[in-house]
Amino acid sequence: MEKFKELGLDGEILKGIADLGFETPSPIQEKVIPVILSEESDLVALAQTGTGKTAAFGLPLLQKLETGMNKIQVLILSPTRELCVQIGNDLKNYSKYCPAVRIACVYGGTDIRKQIRELEKGVHILVATPGRLCDLIKRGAVDIDAVKGVVLDEADEMLNMGFKEDLNFILDETPETRNTYLFSATMPREVERIARNYLHSPKEIAAGKKNQGADTVRHEYYQVKAKDCYETLHRVIDCAPDMYAIIFTRTKMDARDIAHKLQKDGIDCDALHGDLGQNQRDEVMARFRSKRLKVLVATDVAARGLDVDNLTHVINFNLPEDVESYTHRSGRTGRAGREGVSVAIINSKEKGKLRRIEGVLKKKFEYKEVPGGNEVCRAQLLYYADKILAAEQKETLEPYQQELFEKFRELTKEELIQKMVSYEFGRLLKKYAGVADLNLTEDERRQGGGEGRRGGRSEESEHEFTTFSVNVGKEDGFTPRDLMTIINENAPRKGLEIGSIRIFESNTKFEVDVRGLNGFAGCFRNVSFNGLPFTVTEVKDRYSRNSNGKKRNSTANNRWRKSEGGGRARFGEKKKGAGGKKRRK
Repeated sequence: MEKFKELGLDGEILKGIADLGFETPSPIQEKVIPVILSEESDLVALAQTGTGKTAAFGLPLLQKLETGMNKIQVLILSPTRELCVQIGNDLKNYSKYCPAVRIACVYGGTDIRKQIRELEKGVHILVATPGRLCDLIKRGAVDIDAVKGVVLDEADEMLNMGFKEDLNFILDETPETRNTYLFSATMPREVERIARNYLHSPKEIAAGKKNQGADTVRHEYYQVKAKDCYETLHRVIDCAPDMYAIIFTRTKMDARDIAHKLQKDGIDCDALHGDLGQNQRDEVMARFRSKRLKVLVATDVAARGLDVDNLTHVINFNLPEDVESYTHRSGRTGRAGREGVSVAIINSKEKGKLRRIEGVLKKKFEYKEVPGGNEVCRAQLLYYADKILAAEQKETLEPYQQELFEKFRELTKEELIQKMVSYEFGRLLKKYAGVADLNLTEDERRQGGGEGRRGGRSEESEHEFTTFSVNVGKEDGFTPRDLMTIINENAPRKGLEIGSIRIFESNTKFEVDVRGLNGFAGCFRNVSFNGLPFTVTEVKDRYSRNSNGKKRNSTANNRWRKSEGGGRARFGEKKKGAGGKKRRK
């Protein structure tokens, strides 16, 4: 506690964090707390999830409050309801011995009238999601003209979720004299733009390198044939009996399918995706936080802002589109100084994407062999034995002891153990007896190993692409990643092949193999991007391209341009590179 005192914290704040067991500050707390306490300057802090950011900004801002002034003095913006509530609870715990401090949380998915009534009582610190706060401001239900400090927590996530317009609106409503503290795990261009436009000569602090994962996370990968990805996932879970993990998938359909398969295979899990209502989402998260679920299967969109402690693993069933998303995923484990494992299950065509992530993170992924049947059974049996040995004998068996001893009198110790194991693990032992070896040979791993994740077409098979146009472009901040996210969430089926993506000033053209699929454009009727309706229309521009990049006409009058990333992209993969113009064939 002495070290927190040396940073400038005092009085009731120190008493509050002492009750929480705080002893020494984390690196980000050590750097940020003195700046917020003693300097009236803006701040950009780069720190991974789970490094103690909430205490880093929360403790000094609590200490600086003027509780005699009945107005909002601190505004904290976070990307999701879950994180908003978590920050609010943390601040209330820190200020346990400061009864005059009033903290409120406002977020979507709940009764706005109840939130307005709470605000009318007077609040010193307001924690909010951008969308709900915009609604309250426009209704005249919240007054932020006395705000002295604005915290943008997980700024990169807020921008990824499409809150750019909301953030601009909110920041324009706050006083020019405020201090702004921007916290982010990564620093993409949009976060840098926010910092440039709304922060004044900010002090920059980093508790890690730009876009680099935490040192407490070990990165591993399994490389298998596409058809073996689920079985590999199942074995990895079975081989870690104490696992408490989030499994990330690319689409909500994948999340549902994998959760359903794992449930059928006897693993306590559920899915978190965009189709769940708020009550369903809360129920799933309550079971996961209480560890009644061993694993949670989720999309990136559904999992944004989740704050869950003590995760042992993060499993990437699909690698994300970019390094920033991987950094966020892996940062959910290895928190608060604990060690964690980030696992990637890839097929051979995803090896290049893995290497690109390695290059940016400056971290090497360790290749792991898929566990065999003996390895899985050994892990389960030894874990069971350790639990028995660690069990405390709280209840007396005395009333039943003689009868139990009599029941087992004929058995030797070895026979009793065998019967216990057979009773508890008979199904598991039978399942894993003589299972196939899923590991690729060294040549297969080096050369490519066969089919891709989505169906294993031959190298020379052809794909007929249809061009579509959408009414947003560069001037709207639209990126290939935004397009992929929208397609992932709304496409009527998985496995679509994406061709070139061309983003112009006010519109975007992209190519999709939609053979056998009717009404693709109609799937986006209820979609919006940054408040703009997302209108997709078909362009009569069709051609064939085989999977090694060779193109053939499919219509007589075919005109097309080469994209910024020539060739084709697998569904969900980002285009890269630069190409020249296409010519009329």
